[in-house]
Amino acid sequence: MSIFETFSSRVRRNGPVRVAILGCSGSIGTQTLDVCRRHADRVRVVALSVNASTEFLVSAAREFGCAHVAVSDVRHAADPVLVELPHGCACGAGPDAVTELACLPEVDVVVNALVGFAGMHAGHAALRAGKSLAYANKESIVCGGDLLMPLARPGMLIPVDSEHSAIYQCLVGESPKSVHRIWLTCSGGPFYGRPREELAGVTAADALAHPTWTMGEKITIDSATLMNKGLEVIEAHHLFDQPIDAIRVLVHRQSKIHSMVEFADGVVKAQLGGSDMRAPIQYALSYPERWEASVDRIDWCSADPLTFGEADESAFGCLALAREAGRVGGTLPCAMNAANEVANASFRQGLCGFLDIERVVASVMERTEVERVESLEQLDEVDARARALAHDVLSEVRS
Repeated sequence: MSIFETFSSRVRRNGPVRVAILGCSGSIGTQTLDVCRRHADRVRVVALSVNASTEFLVSAAREFGCAHVAVSDVRHAADPVLVELPHGCACGAGPDAVTELACLPEVDVVVNALVGFAGMHAGHAALRAGKSLAYANKESIVCGGDLLMPLARPGMLIPVDSEHSAIYQCLVGESPKSVHRIWLTCSGGPFYGRPREELAGVTAADALAHPTWTMGEKITIDSATLMNKGLEVIEAHHLFDQPIDAIRVLVHRQSKIHSMVEFADGVVKAQLGGSDMRAPIQYALSYPERWEASVDRIDWCSADPLTFGEADESAFGCLALAREAGRVGGTLPCAMNAANEVANASFRQGLCGFLDIERVVASVMERTEVERVESLEQLDEVDARARALAHDVLSEVRS
């Protein structure tokens, strides 16, 4: 099933949208709370989760009057600050408690802002429970798209990624058969235009200096290697039911065009706006309506010129590796994602070089026996094996 069917008929609700925000202390989570704050008459936050930021959790739960919260990291389940949760607020601990929030009967929309593979189980549970899933956890679709997409009822799967939100908005009212190509825009990251030999010496601090977007550290490093764009290619392949090679990456440094769709007759539709994630977050909560803007408007008369370029896959090999994983399919994207998460974290910790991320991913992909995706348990096993293998490769790299 493609996103054309899943988005086509989401029902308008009477009364406020009741929201659970998983990963509320991260970049997407805090911006989602800001949208909820600005539209308090339209949104009611009923459940929140964090990994370990219990002080933030308590503050947000008190502000929004939440009835349910969860702390993923059990080492923080007894933090003293949790006694300050609102009266009657239920507090669970561990990954299963986070997943349970996605199934609460009083929740209409689950915002999945969890980072990495860990968010897949919650997304799967939300769809099985018949919830609308507004997800920023692209790894869910990259690794488990074969399992999640068939669960998506009409209008119940809404991407928060700015690019995929843009693509959907371009496709409203269009036939999927009329799509010729998807142009997936990319800022190019902090190292755009640099030759490969210069990338060997860049540091994590260099890579975290993104030119246009403010994001969490993991995704910011993925943006620097262009792995993030590779993950988004696979994501778009699942969501819009398009071949990998019909999704072309377009470098657009100003980050004003968030993606484009080219149709059979040569017409191209683009969605434009500022570099602010609150816009696609709000669209995911408001669809099929449009609420008053939560972001600054752009004066297009004085805006900088818009420019375009090609992504250099020879310098940024992670993009090419992700494309290959998407073409092969099966469990290979899951193994690729696991290897990238391990290598990305190691680079941020100063344990490997920038180009070692690509080397680790390539090595794990070469050593992975690809299977058809059958279950979440299978993907858990693939993820664990690939992580162990990635650590072995890192040990070889460092020796």
